[in-house]
Amino acid sequence: MSAEPRINDRIRVPEVRLVGPSGEQVGIVPLAKALELAQEYDLDLVEVAATARPPVCKLMDYGKFKYESAMKAREARKNQAHTVIKEMKLRPKIDPHDYDTKKGHVVRFLKQGDKVKITIMFRGREQSRPELGYRLLQRLAEDVQELGFVESNPKQDGRNMIMVLGPHKKKTEAMAEAREAQAARKAERQGIPHLDQSPDVSAEEPAEA
Repeated sequence: MSAEPRINDRIRVPEVRLVGPSGEQVGIVPLAKALELAQEYDLDLVEVAATARPPVCKLMDYGKFKYESAMKAREARKNQAHTVIKEMKLRPKIDPHDYDTKKGHVVRFLKQGDKVKITIMFRGREQSRPELGYRLLQRLAEDVQELGFVESNPKQDGRNMIMVLGPHKKKTEAMAEAREAQAARKAERQGIPHLDQSPDVSAEEPAEA
């Protein structure tokens, strides 16, 4: 079935509850009268509530209405923030340099407003020392606690141990901040002073007599 509402002569009822072009209530009128008014206003008669008794119809420019609705839906999709779950894999006996590198990635993900799934991979005899993985996950959570929180506590999953970190900052906030930072960098490259940078007028002040 089509999701499009019925308009004009596709409406097949003896009478309708009519709403005027400015939202005013006209009342219940015969369909023929409603169509006549639509022609007078050079508008369409659009069925907006088909299940009402009688159906509710409104006088409007249906082409303009469809265009504006499509633009609003497009803008909503553009601004919609999709939560992304990033994944970072570590070994229980990771060396300090690798740990700092992995932590840097986690920090970046959380700053972007994304969740991070941390996976500790055990191999061979390491499987008998799950406490090593647990302590590593605790350490990482403490190191990034200003940016994220433990959304899912560490738990064993076969040979792996998994923890999920959630960002304190919402995705929409992170996206807005990223856009502002990008605009600031662009302005700086073009030599445009920032709003909080006032010109130095000390050299222009006249010396006291």
